[in-house]
Amino acid sequence: QVQLVESGGGLVQAGGSLRLSCAASGRAFSSYTMGWFRQAPGKEREFVATISWSGTRTNYSDSVKGRFAISRDNAKSTVFLQMNSLRPEDTAVYYCAARYGDVSVVGGTYRNWGQGTQVTVSS
Repeated sequence: QVQLVESGGGLVQAGGSLRLSCAASGRAFSSYTMGWFRQAPGKEREFVATISWSGTRTNYSDSVKGRFAISRDNAKSTVFLQMNSLRPEDTAVYYCAARYGDVSVVGGTYRNWGQGTQVTVSS
């Protein structure tokens, strides 16, 4: 099992940037594919980005492609989500998640989840 703790959320104006972090503890972080998901009030959880255990493969939702970047530091057991050009529609609770296997956009394939961090983008 791996335990995940997100941080870095907050309130930002439209067009601004935030960098989310997800610190992992427990079993070997470098073995896991990591993903970021988000859930806005009254909406389904949706995929944001994913990165393979080696960092060589990434995938993004169309809504964030070109604005967000996922990265990881296996030595520090941390995955990051750099969010630029933020929009009000990016407002949500952001969750990081871990899974064995290749990158996946399907939240149900991720076994471990953090508690989430709130991102609010004002217009």
